[in-house]
Amino acid sequence: MNPTVAQNLPLLLLLPWYLVLGIVFWRTRRKPASLAQRGFDAASLLLALFAATLAGYWAIQQADPSAGAIWKQVLASLVSYALFLLVLAIAFLARRSRTLRSR
Repeated sequence: MNPTVAQNLPLLLLLPWYLVLGIVFWRTRRKPASLAQRGFDAASLLLALFAATLAGYWAIQQADPSAGAIWKQVLASLVSYALFLLVLAIAFLARRSRTLRSR
C-alpha cells in the first residue's frame, strides 16, 4: 500500500461518519443561533477534526509493528474516533451549560 494512503487511511475511512456526526452536532442547536454561537460550533467541529487527525497519526506511530499492518489502522481509527467524540461531547456540554446560564 502507498505509505501516504496508509498514513491517512483511518481519517479517510471515518470521514463520512465524522460528517454525519458534525451535521447532527450543528443541527442540535436551538434556533435562532447568533453569529457567536455558530462560530463556536464551527470552531468546535474544526477542533474535533484536527484532534482526530493528529490522534490518528500519533496512534499509527505508536502501534506495535509486530502486531501487523492492519492493527495499526485499527488502533489509529479507534483513537481518532474517540478523540473526535470527546471534543464534540465537551463542546456540546459547554454549549448546553452556556444556554442554561443565560436563562
